[in-house]
Amino acid sequence: MLTRPSLGLLGRIVAIILLTVTIEFAASTLLYERAGEFSIKEDEARRLAEHLVIVQRLVGERPPTERPAIARYLSTDRYTVHWQRTAPEPRALAAELRNMRDQVVEWEPSLANAGLQLQLASPGRHDIVMGEIVLADGTWIHFKMHGLVTGWGLQLNRIVLALVPAIALAVVGGLLVRLTLRPLKTLSQAIESMGKGERVIVHEEGPNEVRNLIRAFNRMQDQISRMIADRTQALAAVGHDLRTPLARLQLRLDGSSDAELRQTSERDIGEMEEMISSVLAYLSGDSDPEAAARVDLAVLITTLVDDMADHGHHVSYHGPDHLEAQVRPHGFRRAINNLIENAIHYGDDVRVTLSDWPGRIVLRVEDNGPGIPTHAMADVLQPFARLDSARSRNTKGLGLGLAIVSQMVEREGGGFTLVNRQEGGLRAEIVLPKTTPDQQ
Repeated sequence: MLTRPSLGLLGRIVAIILLTVTIEFAASTLLYERAGEFSIKEDEARRLAEHLVIVQRLVGERPPTERPAIARYLSTDRYTVHWQRTAPEPRALAAELRNMRDQVVEWEPSLANAGLQLQLASPGRHDIVMGEIVLADGTWIHFKMHGLVTGWGLQLNRIVLALVPAIALAVVGGLLVRLTLRPLKTLSQAIESMGKGERVIVHEEGPNEVRNLIRAFNRMQDQISRMIADRTQALAAVGHDLRTPLARLQLRLDGSSDAELRQTSERDIGEMEEMISSVLAYLSGDSDPEAAARVDLAVLITTLVDDMADHGHHVSYHGPDHLEAQVRPHGFRRAINNLIENAIHYGDDVRVTLSDWPGRIVLRVEDNGPGIPTHAMADVLQPFARLDSARSRNTKGLGLGLAIVSQMVEREGGGFTLVNRQEGGLRAEIVLPKTTPDQQ
C-alpha cells in the first residue's frame, strides 16, 4: 500500500508561515494596486483636463494653416497632439475609461460640450489611451496619452517585489523554528542511540513542552538502565546459584563407583549447564558488556569445524583461509556454534561456507536433515520455540539456539535467514556488512 510522503514538523511550520505571509502580502498588494490605480487615474484626469483646455484654446485661436505646427509644439513625451479636419468614427467608450472621462469633465466642465472621446490604443493594452475633442469650427484635436495604467491590470514585477520580503520573512521564521526544534532533533538522536544500547543524557533546553519531554525521556532512560542493571545482577546471581549445586553433584559423581550412573548423570549435568548458559546468553541481550573487535572469521569457523570433526561429526568448511570482520568475539562464536550444533543434530552431513562478497560477508551452514515447514520458519526464531514434530529426533535444550543467533546477528547489524534447500535440508545464512555500526 502506497503512502503519501509527508512534511516533517519543521517543513510544515515553514510552509504555514510561507503560505500565511504570502496570502497577506498578496492581499496587501491587491489593495495597494487598486488604491494606487484610483489615485493615478484622478491625477491623470486632472492633468489631461488641463492639457486639453490649453490645446483647445491655443489651437482654436489660430488659423487652420498654423494649427498643425501649434499641435506639434504642444505635444510632449506624455501627450501627442494632432489637428485634423475630418471627424473621427464614433466609438463606444471603454468601460475602464468611463470613470476617467467623468473625472476629466468634472475638472473642466467646458469639455463636456467638446465631444470628448477616450479609448484604449488596442484591446487589453492599458499603457496608451487616445481620444478626440471637437473645436468650435467643427475640426478635431486628436491626442494620445502614454505610460498610463488603467483597470485592474496588476504589474507582475510589483507583486514579485512585494513577495520578496514575505519570502525573506518566511526563511527567517523557518530558521528560528529550526532553532526552536533543535532539541527535538537531539532527542531523536538520543532515542536512536538508546535503541542500540547506548545511554545518552540529553540536556534540557527549548520550550517548556520540549523540556518536559526531554526530562521524561531522561527519567525513563534512568529507570530502564536500573532495570537492566538489576536484571544483569540477578542473572549473574542465578547463574552462580544454579551452577553451585551442579558442581556439588559433579563432585559426588566423581566419587561414585557406578560407571553407568556416572555417565548418564554427567550427560544430564552437561545439558543443564548448556541450558543455563543459553538462558543467560539470551536474557543478557543488549546488556552484554562485550565490545566489538577485529576477528578472523575464517580461523574461528575452522576451529569450530575441526572440533566438531574431532568428535566424530561429518562437518566440512569451504572458504578463504583468512577473512576479518568487526564482531563481538565470544557472542559471535556462540552464534556460529549454535548453528553448527543445530545442523549436526538434524543432519548427517554439514557444510559451512564463508564468502567474501562486495560490501558484505556471507556465512552459510547447510545440512541434509528434514528441514523446517515453511509456515514455521518465523516461529523457530522465537525464544523457547520447540518444533519437535517437525524433526525426526528428540531435541535437547530450551529452544534458544536460533533465537540467540538471530539476536546476535541483529546486534552486529547483519541479517539472518532460514530457507529449505531444494535438494533437502536446511540452509541458515548470516549476512554481515563489512562496515558495521561500531566502525561508523
